[in-house]
Amino acid sequence: MSVLEIDHVDKAFGSHQVLNKMTMDVPEHCVFGFVGQNGAGKTTTMKIALGLLKADGGVVRVCGEQVTYGNSRTNRHVGYLPDVPEFYGYMRPMEYLRLCGQVTGLSSGQIATRGGELLEMVGLAGVKRRIGGFSRGMKQRLGIAQALLNQPELVICDEPTSALDPIGRKEVLDILASLKDRTTVVFSTHVLSDVERICDQVAILHGGRIALAGTIAEIKAQHRHHGFVVECANPADADRLAGAAELKSMGINTTVEGATLTVMIAQHAGGDGAPRADGAAGLVAPSVTGLAGVAPAAPSPQFSQSAGSAPSTWSGSDQAGGQLLLGALTRLDITPVRFEQMEPTLESLFAEVVK
Repeated sequence: MSVLEIDHVDKAFGSHQVLNKMTMDVPEHCVFGFVGQNGAGKTTTMKIALGLLKADGGVVRVCGEQVTYGNSRTNRHVGYLPDVPEFYGYMRPMEYLRLCGQVTGLSSGQIATRGGELLEMVGLAGVKRRIGGFSRGMKQRLGIAQALLNQPELVICDEPTSALDPIGRKEVLDILASLKDRTTVVFSTHVLSDVERICDQVAILHGGRIALAGTIAEIKAQHRHHGFVVECANPADADRLAGAAELKSMGINTTVEGATLTVMIAQHAGGDGAPRADGAAGLVAPSVTGLAGVAPAAPSPQFSQSAGSAPSTWSGSDQAGGQLLLGALTRLDITPVRFEQMEPTLESLFAEVVK
Protein backbone atom coordinates (compact mmCIF):
# COMPACT_ATOMS: atom_id res chain seq x y z
CA MET A 1 0.00 0.00 0.00
CA SER A 2 1.18 3.50 -0.86
CA VAL A 3 0.93 6.01 1.97
CA LEU A 4 1.72 8.93 -0.33
CA GLU A 5 0.78 8.98 -4.02
CA ILE A 6 1.77 11.86 -6.26
CA ASP A 7 0.28 11.51 -9.74
CA HIS A 8 1.38 13.75 -12.63
CA VAL A 9 1.60 16.90 -10.54
CA ASP A 10 2.48 20.21 -12.21
CA LYS A 11 3.58 23.41 -10.52
CA ALA A 12 4.98 26.59 -12.00
CA PHE A 13 5.96 29.91 -10.49
CA GLY A 14 5.52 32.40 -13.27
CA SER A 15 7.47 31.09 -16.25
CA HIS A 16 9.53 28.72 -14.11
CA GLN A 17 8.19 25.16 -14.29
CA VAL A 18 9.19 23.52 -11.00
CA LEU A 19 7.22 20.26 -11.25
CA ASN A 20 6.36 18.73 -14.62
CA LYS A 21 4.01 15.73 -14.52
CA MET A 22 5.86 14.61 -11.39
CA THR A 23 4.85 11.12 -10.19
CA MET A 24 6.02 9.34 -7.02
CA ASP A 25 4.73 6.57 -4.75
CA VAL A 26 5.84 6.08 -1.15
CA PRO A 27 5.12 2.61 0.34
CA GLU A 28 4.15 2.21 3.96
CA HIS A 29 6.60 1.49 6.78
CA CYS A 30 9.77 2.64 5.08
CA VAL A 31 12.25 5.48 5.35
CA PHE A 32 12.01 7.25 1.99
CA GLY A 33 14.76 9.58 0.85
CA PHE A 34 13.57 12.40 -1.41
CA VAL A 35 16.71 13.70 -3.09
CA GLY A 36 17.38 16.66 -5.33
CA GLN A 37 19.55 19.69 -5.83
CA ASN A 38 18.73 22.90 -4.03
CA GLY A 39 15.80 24.44 -5.88
CA ALA A 40 14.74 21.16 -7.51
CA GLY A 41 11.24 21.36 -6.01
CA LYS A 42 11.43 19.14 -2.94
CA THR A 43 9.89 21.66 -0.55
CA THR A 44 7.30 22.61 -3.17
CA THR A 45 6.28 18.95 -3.45
CA MET A 46 5.96 18.60 0.31
CA LYS A 47 3.85 21.74 0.64
CA ILE A 48 1.50 20.45 -2.06
CA ALA A 49 1.23 17.11 -0.24
CA LEU A 50 0.31 19.01 2.94
CA GLY A 51 -2.34 21.10 1.19
CA LEU A 52 -0.37 24.27 1.86
CA LEU A 53 0.33 25.01 -1.82
CA LYS A 54 -1.97 24.61 -4.79
CA ALA A 55 -0.79 22.41 -7.64
CA ASP A 56 -1.47 23.49 -11.22
CA GLY A 57 -2.45 19.95 -12.15
CA GLY A 58 -2.36 16.34 -11.06
CA VAL A 59 -3.52 14.52 -7.95
CA VAL A 60 -1.97 13.85 -4.54
CA ARG A 61 -3.32 11.22 -2.16
CA VAL A 62 -2.40 10.54 1.46
CA CYS A 63 -3.55 7.16 2.78
CA GLY A 64 -5.91 6.92 -0.18
CA GLU A 65 -7.57 10.31 0.40
CA GLN A 66 -7.13 13.10 -2.12
CA VAL A 67 -5.35 16.19 -0.84
CA THR A 68 -7.20 19.46 -1.39
CA TYR A 69 -5.50 22.83 -1.20
CA GLY A 70 -6.62 24.75 1.88
CA ASN A 71 -8.34 21.72 3.41
CA SER A 72 -6.31 20.07 6.15
CA ARG A 73 -8.47 16.95 6.50
CA THR A 74 -5.78 14.63 5.13
CA ASN A 75 -3.25 16.11 7.53
CA ARG A 76 -4.71 14.06 10.36
CA HIS A 77 -2.62 11.26 8.84
CA VAL A 78 0.52 13.39 8.69
CA GLY A 79 3.23 14.70 10.99
CA TYR A 80 5.42 17.49 9.60
CA LEU A 81 8.87 18.81 10.47
CA PRO A 82 9.92 21.88 8.43
CA ASP A 83 13.55 22.54 7.67
CA VAL A 84 13.74 25.30 10.30
CA PRO A 85 11.08 24.56 12.93
CA GLU A 86 9.93 27.51 15.00
CA PHE A 87 9.10 27.28 18.69
CA TYR A 88 7.93 29.51 21.49
CA GLY A 89 11.28 30.09 23.12
CA TYR A 90 9.83 30.74 26.58
CA MET A 91 8.24 27.27 26.71
CA ARG A 92 9.76 24.06 27.99
CA PRO A 93 9.58 20.82 25.94
CA MET A 94 6.55 19.31 27.64
CA GLU A 95 4.72 22.63 27.63
CA TYR A 96 5.22 22.89 23.88
CA LEU A 97 3.98 19.33 23.27
CA ARG A 98 0.97 20.06 25.48
CA LEU A 99 0.09 23.04 23.29
CA CYS A 100 0.50 20.96 20.10
CA GLY A 101 -1.63 18.18 21.55
CA GLN A 102 -4.40 20.60 22.46
CA VAL A 103 -4.38 22.03 18.94
CA THR A 104 -4.74 18.53 17.46
CA GLY A 105 -7.54 17.59 19.87
CA LEU A 106 -5.74 15.10 22.10
CA SER A 107 -6.94 14.60 25.65
CA SER A 108 -4.81 15.63 28.62
CA GLY A 109 -4.09 11.98 29.38
CA GLN A 110 -3.02 11.25 25.80
CA ILE A 111 -0.77 14.30 25.78
CA ALA A 112 0.90 13.32 29.04
CA THR A 113 1.45 9.70 27.99
CA ARG A 114 2.56 10.29 24.41
CA GLY A 115 4.52 13.41 25.25
CA GLY A 116 6.54 11.61 27.90
CA GLU A 117 7.21 8.64 25.63
CA LEU A 118 8.30 10.83 22.73
CA LEU A 119 10.59 13.04 24.82
CA GLU A 120 12.21 9.85 26.10
CA MET A 121 12.64 8.58 22.53
CA VAL A 122 14.30 11.79 21.29
CA GLY A 123 16.54 12.12 24.33
CA LEU A 124 14.82 15.11 25.94
CA ALA A 125 13.12 13.43 28.90
CA GLY A 126 13.67 15.40 32.07
CA VAL A 127 14.93 18.50 30.22
CA LYS A 128 13.47 21.53 32.00
CA ARG A 129 15.31 24.24 30.08
CA ARG A 130 13.39 26.73 27.98
CA ILE A 131 13.42 25.95 24.27
CA GLY A 132 15.03 29.31 23.50
CA GLY A 133 18.27 27.94 24.94
CA PHE A 134 18.26 24.74 22.90
CA SER A 135 20.89 23.87 20.31
CA ARG A 136 19.82 23.33 16.68
CA GLY A 137 20.02 19.57 17.17
CA MET A 138 17.85 19.66 20.29
CA LYS A 139 15.24 21.72 18.43
CA GLN A 140 15.20 19.22 15.57
CA ARG A 141 14.68 16.36 18.02
CA LEU A 142 11.85 18.23 19.72
CA GLY A 143 10.40 18.89 16.26
CA ILE A 144 10.40 15.15 15.56
CA ALA A 145 8.57 14.52 18.85
CA GLN A 146 5.97 17.12 17.86
CA ALA A 147 5.55 15.51 14.41
CA LEU A 148 4.86 12.13 16.03
CA LEU A 149 2.46 13.34 18.71
CA ASN A 150 -0.74 12.50 16.80
CA GLN A 151 0.57 9.03 15.85
CA PRO A 152 0.66 9.84 12.12
CA GLU A 153 0.83 7.27 9.35
CA LEU A 154 3.20 9.54 7.42
CA VAL A 155 5.95 11.82 8.73
CA ILE A 156 7.31 14.42 6.31
CA CYS A 157 10.66 15.97 7.21
CA ASP A 158 12.11 18.77 5.10
CA GLU A 159 15.93 18.78 5.25
CA PRO A 160 15.98 17.53 8.87
CA THR A 161 19.77 17.30 9.09
CA SER A 162 20.67 20.58 7.41
CA ALA A 163 23.07 22.78 9.40
CA LEU A 164 23.55 20.13 12.10
CA ASP A 165 26.98 19.17 13.39
CA PRO A 166 28.05 15.51 13.00
CA ILE A 167 26.73 14.50 16.43
CA GLY A 168 23.41 16.24 15.88
CA ARG A 169 23.09 14.67 12.43
CA LYS A 170 23.71 11.20 13.83
CA GLU A 171 21.15 11.69 16.60
CA VAL A 172 18.44 12.80 14.17
CA LEU A 173 19.22 10.04 11.65
CA ASP A 174 19.16 7.38 14.35
CA ILE A 175 15.72 8.58 15.46
CA LEU A 176 14.34 8.63 11.89
CA ALA A 177 15.72 5.16 11.19
CA SER A 178 13.95 3.79 14.26
CA LEU A 179 10.52 5.02 13.16
CA LYS A 180 9.66 2.74 10.25
CA ASP A 181 8.06 0.12 12.50
CA ARG A 182 5.51 2.69 13.67
CA THR A 183 5.10 4.99 10.64
CA THR A 184 6.42 5.97 7.21
CA VAL A 185 9.09 8.65 6.98
CA VAL A 186 9.71 10.83 3.94
CA PHE A 187 12.65 13.15 4.30
CA SER A 188 14.08 15.47 1.71
CA THR A 189 17.79 16.08 1.55
CA HIS A 190 20.75 16.69 -0.70
CA VAL A 191 23.10 14.93 1.75
CA LEU A 192 23.46 11.60 -0.06
CA SER A 193 25.38 9.86 2.72
CA ASP A 194 22.33 10.36 4.98
CA VAL A 195 20.13 8.61 2.42
CA GLU A 196 22.48 5.66 1.98
CA ARG A 197 22.73 5.27 5.71
CA ILE A 198 19.05 4.93 6.68
CA CYS A 199 16.76 4.81 3.63
CA ASP A 200 14.92 1.80 2.26
CA GLN A 201 13.70 3.69 -0.80
CA VAL A 202 14.94 6.74 -2.67
CA ALA A 203 13.66 9.04 -5.40
CA ILE A 204 15.78 11.62 -7.20
CA LEU A 205 13.96 14.73 -8.41
CA HIS A 206 15.46 16.50 -11.41
CA GLY A 207 14.00 18.65 -14.13
CA GLY A 208 10.60 18.62 -12.47
CA ARG A 209 10.28 14.83 -12.60
CA ILE A 210 11.47 11.76 -10.76
CA ALA A 211 14.59 10.74 -12.66
CA LEU A 212 15.41 7.68 -10.57
CA ALA A 213 13.40 5.73 -7.98
CA GLY A 214 13.42 2.42 -6.13
CA THR A 215 15.34 0.71 -3.38
CA ILE A 216 18.99 1.66 -3.21
CA ALA A 217 19.95 -1.93 -4.08
CA GLU A 218 17.64 -1.94 -7.12
CA ILE A 219 18.94 1.39 -8.39
CA LYS A 220 22.55 0.30 -8.04
CA ALA A 221 21.83 -3.00 -9.79
CA GLN A 222 20.07 -1.29 -12.69
CA HIS A 223 22.74 1.37 -13.16
CA ARG A 224 25.86 -0.45 -12.12
CA HIS A 225 29.12 0.00 -13.95
CA HIS A 226 30.84 -3.01 -15.45
CA GLY A 227 34.42 -3.11 -14.37
CA PHE A 228 37.03 -3.71 -11.70
CA VAL A 229 39.50 -1.76 -9.62
CA VAL A 230 42.87 -3.43 -9.06
CA GLU A 231 45.40 -1.92 -6.68
CA CYS A 232 48.88 -3.29 -7.26
CA ALA A 233 51.90 -3.24 -4.98
CA ASN A 234 53.57 -0.57 -7.10
CA PRO A 235 52.96 1.59 -10.21
CA ALA A 236 55.21 -0.62 -12.34
CA ASP A 237 52.94 -3.63 -11.78
CA ALA A 238 49.89 -1.52 -12.62
CA ASP A 239 51.51 -0.43 -15.89
CA ARG A 240 52.45 -4.03 -16.76
CA LEU A 241 48.91 -5.19 -16.09
CA ALA A 242 47.40 -2.36 -18.15
CA GLY A 243 49.57 -3.42 -21.09
CA ALA A 244 48.65 -7.11 -20.89
CA ALA A 245 47.48 -8.68 -24.13
CA GLU A 246 44.43 -10.09 -22.37
CA LEU A 247 43.15 -6.56 -21.74
CA LYS A 248 43.43 -5.49 -25.37
CA SER A 249 40.09 -7.09 -26.18
CA MET A 250 37.50 -4.90 -27.82
CA GLY A 251 35.30 -3.32 -25.19
CA ILE A 252 37.90 -3.15 -22.40
CA ASN A 253 39.31 0.22 -21.40
CA THR A 254 41.99 0.67 -18.77
CA THR A 255 43.11 3.67 -16.76
CA VAL A 256 46.16 3.77 -14.51
CA GLU A 257 46.57 6.18 -11.62
CA GLY A 258 49.66 5.43 -9.57
CA ALA A 259 49.47 1.80 -8.51
CA THR A 260 45.74 1.51 -9.19
CA LEU A 261 44.28 0.15 -12.42
CA THR A 262 40.64 0.75 -13.34
CA VAL A 263 39.24 -1.66 -15.91
CA MET A 264 35.98 -0.63 -17.60
CA ILE A 265 34.10 -3.24 -19.63
CA ALA A 266 31.56 -2.31 -22.27
CA GLN A 267 28.30 -4.05 -21.49
CA HIS A 268 27.76 -5.17 -25.07
CA ALA A 269 31.33 -5.75 -26.13
CA GLY A 270 31.71 -8.73 -28.44
CA GLY A 271 28.97 -10.59 -30.25
CA ASP A 272 27.63 -12.29 -27.12
CA GLY A 273 27.62 -9.19 -24.93
CA ALA A 274 30.99 -9.95 -23.34
CA PRO A 275 34.64 -9.15 -24.06
CA ARG A 276 36.28 -11.56 -26.48
CA ALA A 277 38.94 -13.87 -25.15
CA ASP A 278 40.68 -14.21 -28.51
CA GLY A 279 44.42 -14.34 -28.09
CA ALA A 280 44.17 -15.48 -24.51
CA ALA A 281 44.04 -19.19 -25.27
CA GLY A 282 45.51 -21.40 -22.61
CA LEU A 283 45.00 -18.86 -19.84
CA VAL A 284 42.74 -20.19 -17.10
CA ALA A 285 41.03 -17.74 -14.77
CA PRO A 286 41.33 -19.00 -11.20
CA SER A 287 39.07 -18.29 -8.26
CA VAL A 288 39.38 -14.88 -6.65
CA THR A 289 37.94 -15.72 -3.26
CA GLY A 290 39.76 -13.64 -0.67
CA LEU A 291 41.57 -11.35 -3.10
CA ALA A 292 40.84 -8.13 -1.22
CA GLY A 293 43.66 -7.40 1.17
CA VAL A 294 46.02 -10.08 -0.19
CA ALA A 295 49.53 -9.27 0.96
CA PRO A 296 51.81 -8.41 -1.97
CA ALA A 297 54.77 -10.35 -0.65
CA ALA A 298 54.45 -13.36 -2.94
CA PRO A 299 52.14 -14.74 -5.61
CA SER A 300 48.87 -15.80 -4.06
CA PRO A 301 48.08 -19.52 -4.20
CA GLN A 302 44.78 -18.88 -5.94
CA PHE A 303 46.66 -17.47 -8.93
CA SER A 304 48.60 -20.69 -9.43
CA GLN A 305 45.52 -22.90 -9.56
CA SER A 306 45.04 -24.72 -12.84
CA ALA A 307 41.29 -24.60 -12.59
CA GLY A 308 38.63 -22.38 -11.17
CA SER A 309 36.18 -19.74 -12.14
CA ALA A 310 35.14 -16.19 -11.42
CA PRO A 311 32.61 -15.72 -8.62
CA SER A 312 29.04 -16.75 -9.40
CA THR A 313 27.89 -13.21 -8.56
CA TRP A 314 29.62 -12.02 -11.74
CA SER A 315 27.71 -12.41 -14.95
CA GLY A 316 27.85 -11.41 -18.60
CA SER A 317 30.47 -8.75 -19.26
CA ASP A 318 31.89 -8.93 -15.75
CA GLN A 319 32.28 -12.70 -15.90
CA ALA A 320 34.25 -12.68 -19.17
CA GLY A 321 36.20 -9.52 -18.42
CA GLY A 322 37.02 -10.70 -14.92
CA GLN A 323 38.36 -14.00 -16.28
CA LEU A 324 40.64 -12.16 -18.70
CA LEU A 325 41.87 -9.86 -15.94
CA LEU A 326 42.56 -12.75 -13.59
CA GLY A 327 44.34 -14.61 -16.34
CA ALA A 328 46.61 -11.61 -16.89
CA LEU A 329 47.39 -11.37 -13.18
CA THR A 330 48.29 -15.04 -13.09
CA ARG A 331 50.49 -14.93 -16.20
CA LEU A 332 52.32 -11.79 -15.09
CA ASP A 333 52.76 -13.14 -11.56
CA ILE A 334 51.16 -10.03 -10.03
CA THR A 335 49.43 -10.31 -6.68
CA PRO A 336 47.00 -7.44 -6.12
CA VAL A 337 46.73 -5.58 -2.86
CA ARG A 338 43.07 -4.96 -3.64
CA PHE A 339 40.73 -6.41 -6.26
CA GLU A 340 37.16 -5.10 -6.34
CA GLN A 341 34.24 -5.22 -8.68
CA MET A 342 33.04 -1.68 -9.34
CA GLU A 343 29.82 -0.73 -7.60
CA PRO A 344 28.00 2.56 -8.21
CA THR A 345 27.44 4.87 -5.27
CA LEU A 346 24.36 7.00 -4.82
CA GLU A 347 26.63 10.00 -5.27
CA SER A 348 27.84 8.80 -8.69
CA LEU A 349 24.29 8.00 -9.80
CA PHE A 350 23.06 11.40 -8.62
CA ALA A 351 25.87 13.09 -10.56
CA GLU A 352 24.89 11.20 -13.72
CA VAL A 353 21.24 12.18 -13.34
CA VAL A 354 21.80 15.91 -12.81
CA LYS A 355 24.70 16.51 -15.19
